[in-house]
Amino acid sequence: MWDEVRMGFSPWAVPAVGIVAVAVAGVFGVGWAWLTVGVLVVAGGGWLGRGVLREPRVDSVIAMPAIRPIVLAVIRRGSALLVFEARDEVKGETFCRPLGGGIEFGETSQDALVREFREELDAEIEVKQLLGVLENVFTWQDRPGHEIVFLYAAEFADRGRYERDEMKILDDPATARWVDLAEFREGRKILYPTGLIELLSPDQ
Repeated sequence: MWDEVRMGFSPWAVPAVGIVAVAVAGVFGVGWAWLTVGVLVVAGGGWLGRGVLREPRVDSVIAMPAIRPIVLAVIRRGSALLVFEARDEVKGETFCRPLGGGIEFGETSQDALVREFREELDAEIEVKQLLGVLENVFTWQDRPGHEIVFLYAAEFADRGRYERDEMKILDDPATARWVDLAEFREGRKILYPTGLIELLSPDQ
C-alpha cells in the first residue's frame, strides 16, 4: 500500500492519469492504455510523474514534533507554591511543576487555565496578571519536548482551598501540594519549567 504522507501523494495526479488512460484506450485499445499509465508513472522526470510521486518535503509539519503551548498557574500560600510532583525514570529525577495544561485551538491562555483547574481539581480560580512566558525545551522519559509556557498568578475562588495541605488531581495519579520556595532556591527540590523560580520573589 502507498503511504500517502511519506511519498508526498498528490490527490490531483490520479484523475489526470485516468483521463489520459481513458483517452488512449478509446483510440488505441486497453493494452495501449495500460502501457501509457506505466510510462507516465515511471517517468518521474516528467511533469505528470512528479505529480504522481513527488519528492517528500523535508520540512513537512506532519513529520515534525509539535511545539506545545501550555499555561500554568502560580498559586501561593505565603512563601509556598502549589505544585505536583512527577518522576522521570530515565533521568532518575523527581521534580515539581505548577498545575495547568495545554491550550486548545481557539482558546485563550486564561480560559485554558480556568478549564484545567476545573478538570484537575474541580476548583474555580481567578486568573491575575501574566508573570511571564518561558520557552521550555526538554526531554521526558527520553522523549523530546518543546513548550511555550504562559505563567499567570492566580488565586482560588474558594478560600478554604488554602487550608488543605494536599489536593488530589482528578485526572492524574499525582497530588498537588504546597512546597516552600526555599526548597527550590536552595536546590533541595527541582522546579520546572526552568526559569520559573527567577520570576518569583520570596514575598510575591
